Amino acid sequence: MGSNLYAAYEASLDKTNRILKDIEEAYGWPKERRDQSYAALRTVLHLLRDRLPVQEAAQFAANLPILVRGVYYDGWNPDEVPVKLRRDDFLYEVRQGFPYEIEGGTEQLVRTVLDALRRHVPDGEWEDVRSNMPKELAPVLS
Repeated sequence: MGSNLYAAYEASLDKTNRILKDIEEAYGWPKERRDQSYAALRTVLHLLRDRLPVQEAAQFAANLPILVRGVYYDGWNPDEVPVKLRRDDFLYEVRQGFPYEIEGGTEQLVRTVLDALRRHVPDGEWEDVRSNMPKELAPVLS
């Protein structure tokens, strides 16, 4: 049993590092800037989570690597969601939560993070997330 848990942890660590590496490669950031890729992932995940209805937020989380799922749920209060954010509000909140310079703008950062995540989430679940976003925000998730 113990070795199965360790294997699951190792697999999750590997998937998490691949997601962070995908973000870093998209921006040309060296691994030494891992804090930046982590901050981008965390910020976008939290805003996405808070924009989704509780049931969909939980279904989406079930498809994330265990470590990313922990980041996703950190600080979540299901009694306060979904938060109604329009596209510009969503992007504003990402900018407020990401303490680094953003090459290419906030929308590009969101797209980069979501592209990295989408590669690790089943297509059907990604479509469920998109369908729960307001029409003006859904294109950012495409």
